[in-house]
Amino acid sequence: MSPPVARPLPRFIADTAQESRPYGRWEERLGETFATACAELDAGTSVDTETVRFYPERTWGGRTYIPAAGLGAEMLDGVYPEFFGHVSFPRVGEAEPGELIAVADFTDVTAAENPDWKVDLNDDVVGEWRADGGRGGDVTLIWGSPLVRGALAATAELDGEVVDQAAVNDGRFTLFAVDAVQGFGDELYLEVKLWDRRLRVIASESLYAEDDGEEDEDEDEAPTNGAGPPAA
Repeated sequence: MSPPVARPLPRFIADTAQESRPYGRWEERLGETFATACAELDAGTSVDTETVRFYPERTWGGRTYIPAAGLGAEMLDGVYPEFFGHVSFPRVGEAEPGELIAVADFTDVTAAENPDWKVDLNDDVVGEWRADGGRGGDVTLIWGSPLVRGALAATAELDGEVVDQAAVNDGRFTLFAVDAVQGFGDELYLEVKLWDRRLRVIASESLYAEDDGEEDEDEDEAPTNGAGPPAA
């Protein structure tokens, strides 16, 4: 028997991935939906559909999210931009998914241009978690790829407490957790860690980034590229 806790942080809020990645006609349909969302961006190029890769799906709140990433069809300023985002749909048993909704963004800050990175991450806020007294946080979808060898699992942690975990499949993983938690003392931000078979941490990355200036008012309407070297 355990007493009530001071910080009732939500843990493992999303269903575990049922498939590591889509294939066949389903993959084609997802790719077409993602490419359409990318085409609506003012990126200067389109996404190369042959490079689009999908990450393990996760389901939360009756909706399934399948993250995606792909390179631009043309180089811009000497760099192939990366398109990233996700395709989602309501989960209704084993029925064929109905309407697909895709969210996409792009960046010219890529892993190919940063050989010192140990993990390539993207994240997007897809919901809200509310506790009592105005406390709460952002329900966040996180997907990425290890850039170091030996990663078998990934975890998302809040102040040292594991709140989600996933296996690394085919060099990809997807996490689902509450980030930017407020009202329990200092604001808490997720830290993603990669683990090897000996349960050693071989890479870590915080989703928190210092504000270097004014933010675009529309920035929170699309995924933010959280890729980069581990925060100091």
